[in-house]
This record gives sequence, C-alpha cells and structure tokens, in this order.
Amino acid sequence: MSRGASSHVRGPAPDTARAAAFTRDEAMAVAAARRLANGSVVFVGIGLPSTACNLARATHAPDCVLVYESGTIGAKPTRLPLSIGDGELAETADAVVSVPEIFAYWLQGGRIDVGFLGAAQIDRFGNLNSTVIGDYEHPKVRLPGAGGAPEIARHCREILVVIRHSPRAFVERLDFRSSSGERVAAVITDLGVLEPDPATRELVLTELQPGVEAGAVVEATGWPLRVAPDVAECEPPGDAELAALRALEEAR
Repeated sequence: MSRGASSHVRGPAPDTARAAAFTRDEAMAVAAARRLANGSVVFVGIGLPSTACNLARATHAPDCVLVYESGTIGAKPTRLPLSIGDGELAETADAVVSVPEIFAYWLQGGRIDVGFLGAAQIDRFGNLNSTVIGDYEHPKVRLPGAGGAPEIARHCREILVVIRHSPRAFVERLDFRSSSGERVAAVITDLGVLEPDPATRELVLTELQPGVEAGAVVEATGWPLRVAPDVAECEPPGDAELAALRALEEAR
C-alpha cells in the first residue's frame, strides 16, 4: 500500500524539542492537529476533534477557519468549548449564521475542506456509529446521535476521524451506521494512524504512536487489521505543542 493513500496536506514539521512526558491522548491530539494545513476551512465536532482543531490553530495553523454546527464561522475560542452551543464560539467568531445556512450554503455548497469527526464505533471501512450500542430498538446504550455528522461525512472534501483505540470502538460490524466512511482520509488514535487502501478503502495501519508496537494496535482492533509494510512512527509531541494543548485544557 502507498503511504499517500489520503489527500490531506500536512502542516509544517513539528518543533524538535521533546517534553519529558506526554500521555497517549496528548500524542493523539498532536498527531491529529498536525494534519491540518494553515488556512483550511474545517467543520469541527465537539470533544477530541475540537481539541485537535483548536490545538492546530494555537500552533502551526493560526489561519484555520473553524466552523461549528451551531452556525459559528471562524470561531477562536481561548478554551475548549463544552458544546456547539458554548457562548465563546459565538463571541469569538467572524460570523454567526443560521444552522440551515451552515449546512445548505457552506457544507452542501462544497466550501469545507476538512471535516473532523469522532464516534463510538468505527468499522474497517471508516463507517461511524454515534447512535446506539446494541440493538436499535432495545439498545444497551443510547448515544447522543449523529447530529450533523452524516452531512459532514458526505460533503466535506475529506474526513479525519479522532477516536481512542479499543476493540469496543474498532468493531467488525457496527451496531448502527450513522455516517459513511467514503471520504475518510485518516483515522488518528492514541495508538496510531490508519489510512484507507486506495483500491479497497479498507483501513490500514500506516503510523504508530511513540512507543507503541504494531501488535498492540492489531490486538486492540476488532477485525484482522492490515499493517503497511513501511509503517512509520509518529513524531513525538514537542514542548510547544504540549504547552499549547495543556493551556487549552486548563482554561476549560
């Protein structure tokens, strides 16, 4: 498999300084943030996607335009928002428009470069579930729902998924398909990075987070995960990246 399976444009190389210690969640957020090029227009989901996007804006990509489902365009929060309705998103935005305009003009109009999504489950083709765990009529867990994710997954030029890696999340078969994986360019986890095979669209392990072995990623995946022959190691987070990430989290 070619390592160039996705069409994303990486940001500038991270600084070479190394922090003494970082968590897997921090490594995941940094790896995801680096995937955003400066100036990209990004549709942002709450949670891990929002963390990655705001970190990118605080470091190498200050001109990223963050668009939230609530109608805020060019939001510049100084802390991580609690929800799409967080008041700071509107207070710091370049513009606030109606939700129908966000979807009809911006999203369906093809004006969004990257969609950043999370989910409770993902399958080998990047399809996502954020609706229920278990049977739909009698679920074990009723999740918040897809919200705008199906439209985001369909209309953004590419999709980046940020999700913690475990057999419960990386499943052979989704309990419910909320969003299509057709446009997924990369899945960034706390263990590594998966990218779709250009021919089959099946996710393949192409990068490992620092200190993680390929076998650990395979074991944490609910299907027989393919590993690229030239699997690489993600660049560890630099001091400046960790400082910016921790400042965002502490301000929450």
